[in-house]
Amino acid sequence: MDLNDRKLNILKAIVKDYIETAEAVGSRSLSKRYDLGISAATIRNEMADLEEQGYLIQPHTSAGRVPSEKAYKLYVNSLMSKSELNENDKTLIKQCMEHNVSHIKELIHETSKLLSTLTNYTTIAVTSSAPKLSVIRHIQLVSMDDNNILLIVVTDRGEIKKASLTTKMYLDQSKLNLISDNLTKKLVGKGIEDLDDSLINYIKYEISDYSALIDKLLHVLNSNMSDEDFSLSLNGATNIFNYPEFNDILKAKSFLNMIEEKDNLATMIKSSGIKKDNLNIVIGSDNDFEMAKDCSIITATYNVDNDLVGKISFIGPTRMDYAKIYSIINYMSILIDKR
Repeated sequence: MDLNDRKLNILKAIVKDYIETAEAVGSRSLSKRYDLGISAATIRNEMADLEEQGYLIQPHTSAGRVPSEKAYKLYVNSLMSKSELNENDKTLIKQCMEHNVSHIKELIHETSKLLSTLTNYTTIAVTSSAPKLSVIRHIQLVSMDDNNILLIVVTDRGEIKKASLTTKMYLDQSKLNLISDNLTKKLVGKGIEDLDDSLINYIKYEISDYSALIDKLLHVLNSNMSDEDFSLSLNGATNIFNYPEFNDILKAKSFLNMIEEKDNLATMIKSSGIKKDNLNIVIGSDNDFEMAKDCSIITATYNVDNDLVGKISFIGPTRMDYAKIYSIINYMSILIDKR
């Protein structure tokens, strides 16, 4: 059954509200936040109909509703419009692209890195490229339980290397975050060949009681990644921890397991989804990987003179801000066309 304009307006408001808040949406709050021109009681009746039609879901712990995958697909296909980028974001994107304008493949990787920061999503850039040595970009320690820690190392090539280690003392996540920041500041930009004995001993002294982490870190860095005929860089791998949907450490770990394999990433961004301009949008269970069923993947393809030069993909929860990504990709396409 087709939805009338009133139902479409209500559904669009619910999707936008849930994307912003991650909280189930109720009829009363929807009536207050949006000028829908109808009472809360009418909204409540329409929401009940939308739930019956499969567009909304009512979580067991809430009186409000959240959008279903069916709702996101309708939103992306018919209801979404480009949002207006703020001038600061436009300036940063333009400066990044202008700096790399003569090297289109480098432009894609560097812009992907910036976009991960601007959107707080994980991004992937893919171009054909000769292999290069990897260096440390980020180190993160995650508490698994009282005596077990997950060590995550992200390199500039987008590789994710992980190892579990056992500790004799309990370290809460706030303490682990401080250690992670300390290690990242000291080791960012360094490869395994840069870690000589003097640097290693200095860092061990700095973190004293936790020096065993360095031995595990060295072991992780020594695990080599295979070289392929394309270059894939991944940015913001741990951004997923910022979303309440992934507060469950097991779910977050599954996400990291999924994206740590280069072949997985290459396959994921080839998955077929909703086509919109030069975007391919894969939502939830349409992903080829079971571990990605709680995620959406938006991939933009860039061509120069009809030749494919690369792709940039965004990975986030299914409630990701599709309109903002759509706007960013369109703005980048305009700038590339002006090269």
